[in-house]
Amino acid sequence: MFKSSLQRHARLGNLARRQLSTLVSQQIRSRPVVASCQRLAQSERQVVPLRQIALRLYSQQSATAYSSTQTDDSPASIYNVTRFEDLTKLGVDERIIRAITVDMKYDTMTEVQSLTINPALKGVDLVAQAKTGTGKTLGFLVPVFQRLIAADPSLASPQHRMRASSGDIRAIILSPTRELAEQIGVEARKLARHTGIVVQTAVGGTRKREAMQKMRREGCDVLVATPGRLHDIMTDPSTGVAAPKIQSFVLDEADRMLDVGFADAIRDIIDLLPPIKEVDRQTLLYSATIPRDVVHLAKSMVKTDNFDFVQTINPDETPTHARVPQHLVATKGFENWFPVLMELAEQAIQRSKQDPDAPPFKAIVFFSNTATVQFANRVFKSTSLGNRMNGVPIFDIHSKLSQDARTRNADAFRRARTGILISSDVTARGMDFPNVSHVFQLGLPPDRDQYIHRVGRTGRAGKSGEGWLILTEDEIREARYRLPGLPIKPNNTVKSATHVVGQGTPSPEVAKYFDEISQAYERAPRDLFAAVYSAMLGQKFGRNLNAEDVVRLLNEWCLNALGWEQQPALSPTQARNRGLDRVPGIRIGFDTYERQSDDRRGGGFDRRGGGFDRRGGGFGRNDNFNPGPKYGSRDRRGNDPFSRRITSDFESRGRQPARASF
Repeated sequence: MFKSSLQRHARLGNLARRQLSTLVSQQIRSRPVVASCQRLAQSERQVVPLRQIALRLYSQQSATAYSSTQTDDSPASIYNVTRFEDLTKLGVDERIIRAITVDMKYDTMTEVQSLTINPALKGVDLVAQAKTGTGKTLGFLVPVFQRLIAADPSLASPQHRMRASSGDIRAIILSPTRELAEQIGVEARKLARHTGIVVQTAVGGTRKREAMQKMRREGCDVLVATPGRLHDIMTDPSTGVAAPKIQSFVLDEADRMLDVGFADAIRDIIDLLPPIKEVDRQTLLYSATIPRDVVHLAKSMVKTDNFDFVQTINPDETPTHARVPQHLVATKGFENWFPVLMELAEQAIQRSKQDPDAPPFKAIVFFSNTATVQFANRVFKSTSLGNRMNGVPIFDIHSKLSQDARTRNADAFRRARTGILISSDVTARGMDFPNVSHVFQLGLPPDRDQYIHRVGRTGRAGKSGEGWLILTEDEIREARYRLPGLPIKPNNTVKSATHVVGQGTPSPEVAKYFDEISQAYERAPRDLFAAVYSAMLGQKFGRNLNAEDVVRLLNEWCLNALGWEQQPALSPTQARNRGLDRVPGIRIGFDTYERQSDDRRGGGFDRRGGGFDRRGGGFGRNDNFNPGPKYGSRDRRGNDPFSRRITSDFESRGRQPARASF
């Protein structure tokens, strides 16, 4: 019965789409789509007004055109709300609207906000495909806050703060990373300013006891959390955290949560909440992509007989990774990476000074492990690039920094007009840093999707940007295999890329970069590079890059560029577990480097570069929680109407081209 009902309403939705497309074909042809599946009462199933279904296929332009055919009291006129002050028409509390229009000074909704706020305010569950940096945070906070106030009007009054309790949480918002959760928390507190709603955050990397004391002291109505930390506190009776009357559950960046393996944590958290049959709640699930595992997750969370699917990504829109110029620089070895980066950064800085039309140099440099981020941060802060007088501020973000430091560094880079953020993949998705002019990726990206997410940090909001992929010549074949069909073009103009350290004399303009980096290597503690050596041997090699190649490249970097007498050692256990114990060039043994590095050092300028060093930012894995395997299993029958509805509009867009372009 359930299956046939879904199939029937899917057919009705498709019929409505064709009818509405005929009516306003020019307006809706390339616009985002909203599709719904509501279970009608038995008495209503015989006659389904086509107009009601068509209106669920919402877009700003089609709604405007279609509303002209309706009376003022029709639902179409309500869906035409695209300004925040007009949310009063939908019954949104004036305190919420005042926070948005007066405090935040927002007037017009972004397309994503309009497409998601309108249907979510009706109370149905929502599955939305939305990119980051489009205002979706406010898109789910507004309906969540309004739902809480509608269910308990006392929450609208600031006096409620005196009665808030951590044992009566009304809304939970899950985010994949600590930094994203903190960002959402900041926005939520701004929105709650004139109400009595108390917002708290619970993330890994912070002291649990202090956070719980604060929550018990101040109470909590809306909890923004990472999955691991939320699971931890909800399964610990001593925390006193509970949600017996929960009204809203939000899952932000669902695809990313599944990518990092939080499926089991999410499932356990849902099991800890009151059953929907006993305590009704609204579920809002947002995801930049909708792969199969997200579909399975959505099926387990939303009311499949009463939900809206919102696609806010225009199928005809050119994605960032197809629009941003992308360059490939092939180097002789790992030892060329840092000089190449210095050369490209210096050129961009000079261009921004000389050309008034050129954007300020603001770059994110991606590495695939924390150890290389730490090492690169220390090295570049010791060069002219990190000099306070002539260089730019340099920040690093990685998992070995405190939460306060991560937040401070991320905020500082976000505010900076110019600067460099050296980061692991934790900033590749979800983080919105404005005006990033360059994205540099040093070394092989883990896969095609991660490459695309990294490049997507630049060229945002219609602005220009550049992507640079810096690889050794030995890595090119593997890159072709991992990165098919991307508009990456070889760039042979970077002079530092072709110099072989120890062979011949480079030109003066190239020598200066290698000399600076060499001097910076001498100032870097040895334990930092030893960690890089171990981390890079722990990454996946690939079918076209073997362990022998990586060991040789690392040894040449260590012996020729850093000037070490011998390469770092791997312990017998490490070498054996990684299958490296018989690889030529591996030194098995034990090293005792004096630990001089400070893992907490962060952003700004370094004293060695003529400025200052703050203990600052970064963030990495979300929690100290082992999340387990990915969620769900594939539907082998392939005839699930829920899955077909969600994937049909854009499933084909995810197919990867067969060959690389470089």
